[in-house]
Parts: sequence; structure tokens; C-alpha cells
Amino acid sequence: MAEYIHVSVAWPYANGDLHIGHLAGAYLPADIFARYHRLKGNHVLMVSGSDAHGTPITVQADKEGVLPRAVFERYHKRFLQTQKDIGISYDLFTHTDTDNHHRIAQDFFTRLLENKYLYRETQRQLYSVTERRFLPDRYVEGTCPICGYKEARGDQCDNCGNLLNATELIDPRSKTDGSTPEVRETEHYFLDLPAFTERLTAYLNHNKEHWRPNVINFARNFIEQGLQGRPITRDIEWGIPVPLPGWEQKRLYVWFEAVMGYFTASVEWAHNAGQPDAWKQWWYNPEAKIYNFIGKDNIPFHTIIWQAELLGVDGIYEDDPSRHLNLPFDVPANEFMNIEGAQFSKSRNWAVWLPDILTRYDPDPIRYYATAVMPETRDTDFTWEGFVSRNNEELVSWWGNLANRVLSFAYKHFDGAVPDPGALRPDDQALLEQVERGFTTVGDLLGGVKLRAALGEAMALAREVNGYLDRAPWFGVIKHDRQAAATTVYTALRAIDNLKVLLAPYLPHTCERLHQLLGYDSQLFGDQHIVTYQEGARPHDALTYDPTPATGRWTPSALPPDQKLRKPSPLFKKLDESVIEGERARLGK
Repeated sequence: MAEYIHVSVAWPYANGDLHIGHLAGAYLPADIFARYHRLKGNHVLMVSGSDAHGTPITVQADKEGVLPRAVFERYHKRFLQTQKDIGISYDLFTHTDTDNHHRIAQDFFTRLLENKYLYRETQRQLYSVTERRFLPDRYVEGTCPICGYKEARGDQCDNCGNLLNATELIDPRSKTDGSTPEVRETEHYFLDLPAFTERLTAYLNHNKEHWRPNVINFARNFIEQGLQGRPITRDIEWGIPVPLPGWEQKRLYVWFEAVMGYFTASVEWAHNAGQPDAWKQWWYNPEAKIYNFIGKDNIPFHTIIWQAELLGVDGIYEDDPSRHLNLPFDVPANEFMNIEGAQFSKSRNWAVWLPDILTRYDPDPIRYYATAVMPETRDTDFTWEGFVSRNNEELVSWWGNLANRVLSFAYKHFDGAVPDPGALRPDDQALLEQVERGFTTVGDLLGGVKLRAALGEAMALAREVNGYLDRAPWFGVIKHDRQAAATTVYTALRAIDNLKVLLAPYLPHTCERLHQLLGYDSQLFGDQHIVTYQEGARPHDALTYDPTPATGRWTPSALPPDQKLRKPSPLFKKLDESVIEGERARLGK
């Protein structure tokens, strides 16, 4: 029976371009996982969008002297194009400034207030005398009181990962003008996180077996240290208004409303599809599974805070007040990806920006290398030497050359068609059985979100096919034993047809091409397209995806003899080693 799989992907702040760390941290893992489940024939809903209200956007807007909306809309459109180019197959990539998201975020606030999970409290916040305003958390930097990191933000320390309040910083300073702010009082609503301690602990214990150790341990430690109420409103002009009289000058805190995007985007997708209740299949169906793909800096928000919000709105949009929204089944957070041995730095331009790299390299080699060094359990390193080496030795030599030489031989010597194999020999049967077992071994790893291991298993099978061709008669016997060559070529083509499916979640562009070269008229995956439509009074761009119907392609090949092949061409390009130093020279410039 087909499963309902919800793939929730971290929402990037729309204040700058996406980089390789974003790709490896959340977007590529989510896409690989979603594509696998689509091939399995499961019902997949993959959503995300631009975070339009984060203070990084207002910080950037202040630097440029423009309104926050101008910054957010510019980068939202760039996000759409970049992710389409790299092949991230969302069912919907939207943003948090839609009428839909505003309405539901305010509904969540109201429901939490009715259920007595919100309380009012006077808070001490940092106030800039020179700027005459309270400083949002991202406008403040200082020394972390926990680890001593001197550039901790007002909401979180990027060095130790702990959540902070700006007033806890040692020697705080305004990022805008460097002045020292003073502490003043202001009233805000708080989310009563301690009220959820028992249920959150039970939730984590229930999921401890299939969550990654770094994620479950972080979340448990967070609770054991004692949950504290967190403010969910703030003094700022940009964002979602607090839906209460007298609070017109305050906005919902971005950390509170942005995580709701996984739910609000699901509702938006259903509305756009003309099935307004379809989202319930993933959010109310007890058999559905929700996966949150994030980076490790987002672990507390996606293992504790989002769950508390969901627990606190039981019965929302339903007549039955006891009916609750599904909590995430898994939160496969990745660690960080460094660049040439150093941490990413926007200020120093120490980054590999996706819009830039896509102008020089095809998307699938980027996807392949990012997966091969994906930081699933520890920080990893992107190096240009590694990128070139794996492209040339693995993609080109092991996989690309395998597919191209067998297809070229078949196209030339068997009238452009799949040859009739006759009776398969023991070695032929053994190879096909070994490759076909990959649908279980690779599939189990993919289903467990062990994406690097699954890729390694699939590429090991490609090497086995290369070894088979080294042993079996084909190239040298075509003139005096055409049937033996036909048997070998058919076996290799069928193995390649299987490998095409196993590798498709990782290499969708080239595997789609290979699918066509093998003579199929259908598509492995559907098409992505950017649509523009009106939602209320706001122009709204979104990335949507037309998936192939659930046909269960995650099954062994039944490649028919005599199927017409299309004229082959290489799938990948060999890279000259000179690009290594050229790319290194771009860093930090």
C-alpha cells in the first residue's frame, strides 16, 4: 500500500543567494529522499519556501537603504531559479508573506492563546538610544555567555548552538552602528514551553530508535536543561501582525511563525490543486510520516518548539477538539559543510554560491559530490580537488563510460535496438540478481535517510557491471560469435537500466536522459515549472512540480529485446585539473 510521505524542507532567509552548505545541509537530502519515495509509488508532498520576515532580511534592507520587501522578493525569485536549475523537486516552494501563511499563523496564535499556552510578561530587551528602537535579536552581537564565542547573535550562538536571549550576551553591540544598547522593559506574549515538557519527553523517547544520535541527544539535553518560556512577539515593523487590539505595533516572532510554513504550504498546495482538504492526508492521517530536513543550527526549533506549537493547537480546523496534527516522524538534521578546510563566511565571501557554480558545471556532478561528502553525522569539507576527482574517476569512468560504451556498441552493432539475448548464462543471471538486490539494499538505506551509504552501494553495483564486462565476451567476439556478444550487451543494458533507477534520486537530469536513450518514451520524473499567480492582492511566484503518477518504478528492469534505442552521447564531462586552482582562487574574493 502506498504511504503518505511529507517532506518538510528548511526555509531559507531571503537575504542572499543559496550556497553549497544550504544544498548539502537540507535541500539536496530532502530532494533525494522525495524522489526515492516518488519512484516507490508513495504519495509525496514536498514543501518549503522563502522566509520573508527574518531579521537578516531587514538587516540587509537597512544596508541597501531599501524596504525589506524589495530584498525578500529579489532573493525569492533567485531561489526559485537556482533550485529549479539544480533540480530540487518541490511540490510547492512558496514564501511566508502570503495571505495564507499570515492567516494560519494568526490562527495558531489565537488557538494557543485560547488553550492557555501563551502568557504575557514584561521583558527586558536591548534598546538602541541612537536608533530610538528596540533591537531585534539579529541586530545584536556579543560574546556568548556559555562558550565565549565573541560573535554570538542575539538569538543563538553559531559556535555552540545554544539558544540565547540578547540580554544574556556579554558586551552586546548594535550591528547597525556599533553602539552599546541599554536594557529597557517591553511587554510580549510568551509560549509556555515548560507546559509541554512531559509530552515532548515522551515524543522523543518514542522516536529515539530511528532519529540520528546527534539530533536526539541535542533535543534531550535541551529538555533536561529545563525548558523556558520564549517570547513569540517582538517590537518590529516587518512581519505578521499580532491579531489583538492594542498590539498593532508588534509582530509575531519569526522563529514562531516560520516553522508553521510546513503546514501552511501544505494548505496552500491543496488549495492550488483544487482539493482544499487534501493536506489532511499528511497532517491528520495517523499512518502518514512527516520528515523535517534541516541543518544542525535548526535542531531546537524542529525537535522541541515546532512540536510544542503543534501540540498546543489540537482540534484546529476540525470540529473534533481532540483531533491533533501529526508531529514529525523524523528530523534528519545534517551537520555543516566547510569549504576548503574553513567555515563558510558570507562577509569574507568564503563560499561556493549555487547560482555561480551552476554557470560552469552541470547540476548532476554538483549533486553527486555534495552527496558523496554530505555532512550526515559530522562536519565535512567541500574541496575542489575532491569535486574534480570524484567527477572524473567515479561519474565519468565508473558510471558514465559504462553507460555510453554499452549503448554505443548496441546502437552500432544491433541496428540501434536492444539485442535479443537468447538464453542467459549463469554469470549473466548472477549479475542481474546482484544488481536487482540493490532495489532492497539501496532502497532500505534511502528509506532510513542514509543517503551517502545508499549512493556508495549503488556505485559499487556500477563497478560490478564494469567487472562483468571485463570478463564476459562481447567487444572482441562480435564478428565470430554475434549471439554471445548479444547476450552480454543485453545483460549489461538491463543492469544499466536498473542502475539508472537506483541513481535517479541523486542524478535526475542524466538518469532522465539515459531513460530516453534506452528507448523509453515516458519520463522518470515530471517537470518543474515556475508559476505566477495572484493570491489576494499580492503577486506570488512559486516553484511547483508535476510528478509522474505513482507507477512504482522502483522495481527491476524488464527491458524488452528489440526496443529502439536513441543515438547515445556522453552523460558527463571530464574536468581538467586546472579548474582546481582556478576555483580556489575565487574563494575570498
